[in-house]
Amino acid sequence: MKRLKIFPKTFLYTFAVMLFIIAIAHFLICQFAPQMIFSFNAASPAGEEIENYVQVSSSLVKAAIIKALPVSLLCCVLISFLCSLLFSRAITVPLKHISETTGRMARLDRSARCHVSARDEIGILASNINGLYADLLSSIESLEEEKQKVSAAERSQVDFLRAASHELKTPVTALKAMLENMILGIGKYRDRDVFLPQCMEMADRLSVMIKEVLDASRTDFAGSGTEEETFDVSEFISGLCDPYSLIAKAKGIDFYVEAGESRQITLPKQAFGKIISNVLSNAVAYTEPGKKVTVSIRGKELRILNECVPVPADIIKSLFEPFYRPDFSRSREGGGNGLGLFIVDKLAKALGLHYEFLPSREPQGMVFTLSF
Repeated sequence: MKRLKIFPKTFLYTFAVMLFIIAIAHFLICQFAPQMIFSFNAASPAGEEIENYVQVSSSLVKAAIIKALPVSLLCCVLISFLCSLLFSRAITVPLKHISETTGRMARLDRSARCHVSARDEIGILASNINGLYADLLSSIESLEEEKQKVSAAERSQVDFLRAASHELKTPVTALKAMLENMILGIGKYRDRDVFLPQCMEMADRLSVMIKEVLDASRTDFAGSGTEEETFDVSEFISGLCDPYSLIAKAKGIDFYVEAGESRQITLPKQAFGKIISNVLSNAVAYTEPGKKVTVSIRGKELRILNECVPVPADIIKSLFEPFYRPDFSRSREGGGNGLGLFIVDKLAKALGLHYEFLPSREPQGMVFTLSF
């Protein structure tokens, strides 16, 4: 069934109402106008001539009304038609514009806006629709951004798992080969007393590596899964530096801590400590004997400087990728497993902390700066 549009519907309704009013008005005039003349003259002294005059007057009035009725009706109908047309247009044009605009909004046309200047309920309706559409577009943009973040996080997680499986595959294969050769008694592997400790050492490294892989896979949730604590950052970092100071001393490295004044900060303490520990571990591992590592807190910045050969600028960004080890430290014994700085990057982003890792000229080395 075809629906009638609002303009003809409003016009027909308005025109019908006005025609009904015109008909009632003319009917009442025809009925009561002669009688009113008769009643008016009846108040005068009665007489035969007066009665005849009243009857003639009533007949004349009635005849005049009947004669003028077609012209009056025609004029009233034309005026009613024009008034109904103008009224219907004034009411329906803004509504039609709002209907067309909401249709464009349903198609997510970002340029769609209701341009209604009226200050009545229709103008308020248009203003409300514009506000709702602006909120809708804002929500859609936010959802798109979140969708992109989730997609990026999923891609990052897939890449990480692929890299982890590839990285774990090599030592597992080597361990399996050594055990098979010992079982079969092939060549030098007959001496099990020599190679069993090596297998045990390799299994220990695998255990540590698996633990770090699991820790790294959970870093994306550090911000939401760890409760914040208020603590003294100077005292906390001084405590973290103690074990690394002992390791540095054993390697012949000078280790200095400049904690500065006491300062309270509010952060997830465990995740924050993990960031500092990984950076300190790298600093001690890549500093040669006779050189020094300096940890200092200045205002809201933590700086960890270690004297070493500066890392080339084109490699620095890659250091924060999972399992990346530069060419000069490919061995797992000296170069780590490539997860330390990756965990630092993930945790810093999860906690909303800004960091920089840049070469230092005086003294020559690398400096890690963390703002909190």
